[in-house]
Amino acid sequence: MPRKKMLTLSWLFRLYGKKMADASWFLPIIAAILFHPSVGSAAIPDDSYIAGYAAGALKRDFKLDLSSLVVRNGVITVPVGDLTPEDRTRILQILSEIPGVTGVIALEGAAKEVIAPNPVQTEQAADKKLESAHQQVIADPAAPGIRSAPESSSETNTTVFATGFLPTGHLFKPLLADPRWAHFSAAYRNYIGDNIDGNNNGAVSFGETIPFYRANLGKSIVQWETGLQAGVFSDFNLDARSSDLINTDFIASVYASVRARQFSAFGRIFHQSSHLGDEFLLRTTVERINLSYEGADLKLSYELPYGLRVYGGGGGIFHKQPSTIKPWLIHYGVEFRSPWRIEFAAMRPILAVDMKNWEQNNWNLDVSARAGVQFDNFQAFGRKLQFLVEYFHGNSPTGQFYRERVEYLGIGAHYHF
Repeated sequence: MPRKKMLTLSWLFRLYGKKMADASWFLPIIAAILFHPSVGSAAIPDDSYIAGYAAGALKRDFKLDLSSLVVRNGVITVPVGDLTPEDRTRILQILSEIPGVTGVIALEGAAKEVIAPNPVQTEQAADKKLESAHQQVIADPAAPGIRSAPESSSETNTTVFATGFLPTGHLFKPLLADPRWAHFSAAYRNYIGDNIDGNNNGAVSFGETIPFYRANLGKSIVQWETGLQAGVFSDFNLDARSSDLINTDFIASVYASVRARQFSAFGRIFHQSSHLGDEFLLRTTVERINLSYEGADLKLSYELPYGLRVYGGGGGIFHKQPSTIKPWLIHYGVEFRSPWRIEFAAMRPILAVDMKNWEQNNWNLDVSARAGVQFDNFQAFGRKLQFLVEYFHGNSPTGQFYRERVEYLGIGAHYHF
């Protein structure tokens, strides 16, 4: 095992101590570090190989000799405007199964520029002529120094993701402002008014959504995937002498998602448990709640032009402790991921508002809002770095204190795909 991974695992166990080591729900986090495909050592075919493979497949199966193909970081962009719907669907399926392909964009409109997923600065010349296939690999138009075209209502580009076991990418985009969406983050929060424990808190999360398998649905471009989502969320009192741990929530789930063009859905069956910190219990008189439950939820999402996205859904909990907790939840929100990029720093603005109504809290509104910038060129494990300011008002998302009304402002660093 690489030394870097060993140091990471060792640090995580020291941070959370024996309680974390004994928690079975922490195993998915270890799996994310060890087995995620973004840290694998297998050789990944380069863009030239993919372009030649794609050109040969199209010429063999469809007698097509396209004038150019765009391949950037494993993402194929292919014009399909002159093809029949049946041929378009079949072409997208074939291209998505090519080794090394991370996504396929079907260029159906007349757009001159395409924003490919995960744009990064080109390290070597991207223009390569493939003599055998008469194809051309061109540079990513979203690279620094070139302004990317905005999304338009007249553009109807379709993105298809790679298929198979442990595929890259995700069919359902993360919920940027959801306080309990599994991802890696660290944030400072200043609570307004009375707080559970101190006004200056630190919050960290460790988590990941890992797709195990993805496939096309029949002969359509509708895709589905299934996998595991798990996260650990901890809050610390920075006003205490030793920055005491206040609470840790563990969430683990099995999920399934589906995507058809701009529509996507995400459903899961999950477990959540909540645990107070030892130092917090020793110096306070708070009554501990044995909070643990299983649940199921479903979220639907639709991506609009110009980087807008709306989503909504709901869920319920069962096998719950305490048994008096009311089960139902409504969940909805809106996001904006700018299709325009500030070129000198390769960053783009983002804004998200996430809202929840719990039956347990008399359907009171919980609002989480985040805004900031995403740096396209700073990535780890295939995730992009975001710096976001945040605001929350409602019942605390921290498990043990779900009955408490809180309000805070904060700033944090997040890694999202």
